Amino acid sequence: MKLSKFIFIALILLSSFGCKKKEVSESEFEKQVLNSVFVEIVDSIYMDRRVILPPPPPPRLDPKTNKRDTVAHKEILKKYYHRQDSIKKDKARILIGVHDFIVSNGVNDEKFDLTPFQNNKRFNFQYSSKFPEERFWDLNDEESKMPVGTILIHKIHFNKKKTSGTLEARASCGGGKCGQGFEITIENKSGEWHISEIVRTWVS
Repeated sequence: MKLSKFIFIALILLSSFGCKKKEVSESEFEKQVLNSVFVEIVDSIYMDRRVILPPPPPPRLDPKTNKRDTVAHKEILKKYYHRQDSIKKDKARILIGVHDFIVSNGVNDEKFDLTPFQNNKRFNFQYSSKFPEERFWDLNDEESKMPVGTILIHKIHFNKKKTSGTLEARASCGGGKCGQGFEITIENKSGEWHISEIVRTWVS
């Protein structure tokens, strides 16, 4: 009787260990997949507050002359487009704020490890929590040291064969004035994960 009870308990413990091991491996699998597509996702959806603002509007009519000061406006536009062009040609790493956690069912889940991306040549990824809340960023401050925008990533939902998956992501340029949501489909082709489709789901 005692032996059968011992065997029963041992089987339960082994079963629990097996489930735990499976959970860890699935979590690790998702982490590896996300790491392999993260930079591609950011490069596809990020918003840059430096170039998001439209060009200055034309001047109003002078009530005295009934004319517009187009000469001054041309100079303003010239400076605007020169800055836009210089930003696009700038080879410096682009500072992106990344939400500290992966989001699952609307709540923070696992901490997003940025260590694998520390040496990325195009982007400088930093946790959003290192900076003031983005809704307070001044989009007109050209010398601001804030990130050009922020990224938030949701948990990946895989198909049964784990050959494809979907996830939601959000990009914002700060200031509480601009943001976009996306549903992103990723696929494993020839052993490598890549984006297969991006659908914009909302704009603010």
